[in-house]
Amino acid sequence: MVLLPASIFSVLLWLLQPVPATGNPCCSFPCQNNGVCLTTGPSTYICDCSNLEFYGDYCQHPTLMKRVKSWLRPSSDTLHYLLVEPRLKWLWDLVNYVRPLHDFFMGTIYVMRADIIDSPPLYHSSHEYPNLETVFNLTVYSRILPPVPRECPTPMGVKGPKELPDIDLLIKKFFTRKKFLPDPIGSNVLFTFFAQHFTHMFFKTDFKGGPDAQWGGHGVDVSNIYGGDKETENRLRLFSGGKLKMQIMNGEEYPMTVAETGVKMTYPEYVKEEYQLAVGHPFFGLLPGLLVYSTIWMREHNRVCDILAAAHPEWDDERLFQTARLVILGETIKIVIEEYVQHLSNYNFKLTYSPELLFDRRFQYQNRISAEFNHLYHWHPLMPNTFNISGQEYAMHDFMFHPEVVFKHGLANVVDSMSRQRAGQMSHHNHGPSTINVLRWTLQHQRQLRLQSLNNYRKRFNLSPYTSFEELTGEKTMAGELEKLYEDVDAVEFYVGLLVEKRSYRAMFGNSIIEIGGPCSVKGLMANFINSPRYWRPSTFGGDVGFDLVKTATLEKLFCRNIKGKCPLVTFRVPDYDEQEDVETWDGRLGHEDL
Repeated sequence: MVLLPASIFSVLLWLLQPVPATGNPCCSFPCQNNGVCLTTGPSTYICDCSNLEFYGDYCQHPTLMKRVKSWLRPSSDTLHYLLVEPRLKWLWDLVNYVRPLHDFFMGTIYVMRADIIDSPPLYHSSHEYPNLETVFNLTVYSRILPPVPRECPTPMGVKGPKELPDIDLLIKKFFTRKKFLPDPIGSNVLFTFFAQHFTHMFFKTDFKGGPDAQWGGHGVDVSNIYGGDKETENRLRLFSGGKLKMQIMNGEEYPMTVAETGVKMTYPEYVKEEYQLAVGHPFFGLLPGLLVYSTIWMREHNRVCDILAAAHPEWDDERLFQTARLVILGETIKIVIEEYVQHLSNYNFKLTYSPELLFDRRFQYQNRISAEFNHLYHWHPLMPNTFNISGQEYAMHDFMFHPEVVFKHGLANVVDSMSRQRAGQMSHHNHGPSTINVLRWTLQHQRQLRLQSLNNYRKRFNLSPYTSFEELTGEKTMAGELEKLYEDVDAVEFYVGLLVEKRSYRAMFGNSIIEIGGPCSVKGLMANFINSPRYWRPSTFGGDVGFDLVKTATLEKLFCRNIKGKCPLVTFRVPDYDEQEDVETWDGRLGHEDL
């Protein structure tokens, strides 16, 4: 065997790179390891490897230090297995118990995850290259990868068909629910609505402006509770004692009505005026589960105001309101990290909300919401076909825009029922009829945004690209059908790939959602301003009394301290979940032919 010198090998590699017959030579995405492709003429380009741990014509060669790091670091699949394997729980129990060891791991997770996200962002949907608008135009989502150039031979660059598969065909073949598939790790409906209520404070697409336009604040700002603008906030406020307006209905506190506040909400005409309640997000009257969370957070705000007023009788309404809002923000992040993300990860390692672990590390306290993160978070398969509230079954059309369900059964009974009902699995063949239109819009929007292929995003997040459709799906039948439509696994669309991807061991979904969504989540949560050294101290939250509320917040306390009488079951996992059931489901994973 003749060994070629490195320089000759590089030239041969360059010659073998696929270059489109016409259009942009960067359509083949030749640059590796986050190198930037820069055209130098109609058919030539260079790969900019500056500030990377790689060099070479295509940024293909790792530096010595990078080789050492790669050798020491386990693959994402291996690391995931080590973190979720039940037989290793004893090891993570030890790590969780030894505080210095735990803090080392927790700080490392914060930094390693957040460092994957470009801050400030490099791209947005209107340009395929860095520009000033990317940083300063906050009315659009940022982009993790630039859009596929318009002049490319195929929608995915140079791979796949010249026209992408018909969307309705994709929906019928791969995504429509034939029978309800339950979430494999026991997630419940209370979890489903928490995800929706929480994420819609920063996923706020302005559909009138297009799928890249947004009207939110690019972060965790609790605007889902207080409103997205000052006018809404003022209409929700009581302007006394720092509190929000509430009314008594059936002996319980609920938000005031739209008629009484003038808050703009999205209710159909058939909803009675007394049930059209005013909350922080205009469409949170859509489902009773969203109303439950809005109500409980508004009650919590007023409870916090009472505690702060007792500690600071000298404070006026404005200071009580603003400080209570900071406490609510801190409580939200703590519950999200320590319970919501903990449940999502299914790790044996205990995640903690500890901003001080970043104080001696290089970290940027700023965040932008990306279009890809928004698309990745379309988790509508979690929704069941029907809702069982206190033994009464509600079809989706009897649940949507029917807030009276909450008043009929009472908040405690609704929470208890949602905690006991299994959510759906986030996968293919599991979109219910009520969410098909949302799925259709998502697929249309990703094409309008010209999102790159799933494999390109996997490479961006340091994951190995799939080499075959069977490797992507973990089975043969659906893999064959996808191959007929997409021709090349490198042409599989981002959201399509996320849904058809095989599920990871003891996880809610596939490896790509975990490894792409995780860094976006960690960056978005820990980059919040209240986690910075000058904010993260007692005086920000009204002293030790407010700081302790943040540090001790839990989902159960949130509900139990704001519901009179016996506390309902409050959990993100159904009580009858059997851990062995998940292992058996994963080992005998459902394939397309079983559906």
